[in-house]
Order: sequence, then C-alpha cells, then structure tokens
Amino acid sequence: MPRIAIIGAGITGVTSAYALSKLGYQVTVYDRQRYPAMETSYANGGQLSASNAEVWNSTATVLKGLRWMWRKNAPLLLNPKFSWHKYSWLAQFMAQIPNYRENTIATTRLAIEARQHLFDMAEAEGIDFDLERRGILHIYHDAASFEAARRANTLLQAGGLERYAVSGSEARNIEPTLQTDCHGGFYTPSDATGDIHKFTSGLARACERQGVTFVQDAEIEQISRDGRPYVLDVLRNGGTQRERHEANAIVICAGAVSRKFARQMGDSLNIYPVKGYSISVHLDDAQSQAGAPSVSLLDEAAKIVTSRLGDRFRVAGTAEFNGFNMDIRAERVQPLVDWTRKHFPHIRTSRVVPWCGLRPMTPNMMPRVGPGKRPGVFYNTGHGHLGWTLSAATAQMLAASVGKVLPLP
Repeated sequence: MPRIAIIGAGITGVTSAYALSKLGYQVTVYDRQRYPAMETSYANGGQLSASNAEVWNSTATVLKGLRWMWRKNAPLLLNPKFSWHKYSWLAQFMAQIPNYRENTIATTRLAIEARQHLFDMAEAEGIDFDLERRGILHIYHDAASFEAARRANTLLQAGGLERYAVSGSEARNIEPTLQTDCHGGFYTPSDATGDIHKFTSGLARACERQGVTFVQDAEIEQISRDGRPYVLDVLRNGGTQRERHEANAIVICAGAVSRKFARQMGDSLNIYPVKGYSISVHLDDAQSQAGAPSVSLLDEAAKIVTSRLGDRFRVAGTAEFNGFNMDIRAERVQPLVDWTRKHFPHIRTSRVVPWCGLRPMTPNMMPRVGPGKRPGVFYNTGHGHLGWTLSAATAQMLAASVGKVLPLP
C-alpha cells in the first residue's frame, strides 16, 4: 500500500488527506501544532467567495498600495524594510499584471467548482460549521469604485458566476441591518460563509475514521531526497524527541512555509506570507444578535469582509507585507472594531477576540497544485486569500495528480 505523508493540517492538508484516503491511499498528516487548523485555518473571514476571485495583479492595486504605504491603519500595508524575498516576490507580482484577466477567470471557475465539493464533504460526514448560504454582498460608497467593480464583474461573469448589480436601497433590502448608506453593490446569491476551523476539525475527524493518521506537535526538520522511500526527520514534544518516518510520496500543504520544504526537494516555489487580521465579536445579547447581519458583506473601500458564524460576528481584512510576523497590532485591529461600530451600531463590542494569520500567496495569486521535479513529490499550496474557497477543488486536482504516478495495487 503506498504511504503518503502530507505536511500541514490546515484546510488544504486535511481536504487533501480526505480526497487521497477516499481513493485508498495510506495517509499520514504532519503538523507542528497540537491540533488541526490552528494557524491560517483558524479564524479567517469565513467567506466561501467565488465573488472574491479577482486576482490582485493590477495597476490599480499597486497604486493603492503606494498611496497607503505610510498609513498604519491602511487596508494594505507594506513594510518598506528591505528583504530579498519580499521585493523579488513583488517584482514577480507586478510581472503578472498582463495575466490579470486570464487568472481571474480561471480562479472564478475553480471557486465555483470547489463550493459543491465542500458542501458534499460536509453533508457526507455530518459536519456542522455554521454554514450560511445567503450569498455575499459587495458594497461601494461612490460611483467611481462601483464602476471599477462593474468592469471586474464582467470577468467574474465570464468565469460563470451569477452576480448582479444592485442599487443602494436594494443593498439595504438584501441586508436590512446595514445602517449606513452606500452608492450600490454587487450581489452573489450562490456564495456562502462558514467557520473554517469547525469544518477542518470536523473533516480531520472524518479522515481519522477512514484510517488517516495525524501526527501533531511534529516539526519536520528535514526531508531526505536521496531516493524513495523518502525519510522525514520529525521532532516531537518541543524538540526533545526525534523520530524518522518513511513515505513513498510527499504532499506539501504547509502554507507560507511551503517554500522552505520546496527548496529541500529541489523546487522553486515563491510563496510570501501576507498577514491578515480578524475579530470575532461575540453576540452575547438579543440586541446584538438582531443587529448583526446574516448576509455576508465585503466593503470595497475598507477591504473588510464579514460573516455570521452562529453567535459570533466575524470581521476580517487588511493585507500586511511584513514577513513571518505574527504580532497582533492594535492599530491594525482597531479599524475592524471601528467599522463594526459605524455600520452596525446595535452590536455590542464589549467582547472582541482578535486574531491574525499568514496567507500563503504566490506572485500570480494562483495555487500551486501538482507534482514537483522529484518523483513522488506533490504540492497543494499557495492559495492566498482563497484557501477556504478553493481547497475542496484543489484537493481533487491533487488526488488526480497523485493517482497518475502512484497507482494503488
């Protein structure tokens, strides 16, 4: 029986394990945290959003980033301190601007496909993850941004997405709790939201029922590349215990640190950690519950997204280019709280839990899925801000790729 080692127990690692185990492979998942889904798959914005499939490789995004560079509370923040990784990544990012249209359409198609795979997994395994299938409403506060969004919307529609323009009054009819005026919006009724941590944890338990092994509290120090089977040098229990594990194939789903493992395997994989923040506002009283929106929102000007997750209101946003920095900075969290108070004044913000995570982004904003240079090495990583949205589809792509070169007996 072929043994497959998956590095990373986030959303892409666990969906990959599920898809591979369904095919009959013997799968072991390794993660440095004690439980699955404890890093980037812990408290993201919650949106399963084909409507957010527009890649960022555009001149407009670059110009906004330059204007925002010196604002500490800007939606997009770049630490100008020199780093070869950061600036080489940015150069490759700008070189991808000519592929903006093609990549946006391709990402939209993949996101639409992914939704059904994810819903099927949840139904088959009975996973409760606060799913809301009420659509996603993008709101715009002025005519210029609305018209710019109309141009981007043609690409999403070209990718097969049902998404239509609404007036300001229609937007407030879609989500009556929205207290502030807006110029207009775009509504995607087929989009959804849910708790990524609940889903990933539930799917991990389903994987265990199918025979998948999870090795947690495990730091992969080195992977041999001298031949097969591959040998993983695993540190356990805070580095006090060293183990050697063998595998016929390696699948790298390690988020922002996938680049390190790719180098060990002789592959070039340019992934940069782009930090995002969220707050979980606990709706502890009836007034807050009534005043929180049920329809998921994206405020284009603030680059803020929202999700209703049962008795919590998740508000997320910002993109920070600052390396592997996990500091939760007050000046980055406060705009999320202020935005909530402004647009939804009936929500009490007395119990707010902040969080940050590192999105693994490639320069072209497209995930890397498929084989590496060496036989038996595969990747399913680099999903950026759309890991929750795309993972169920890329897991199927990964499984198909593995099946071509690692047949079952």
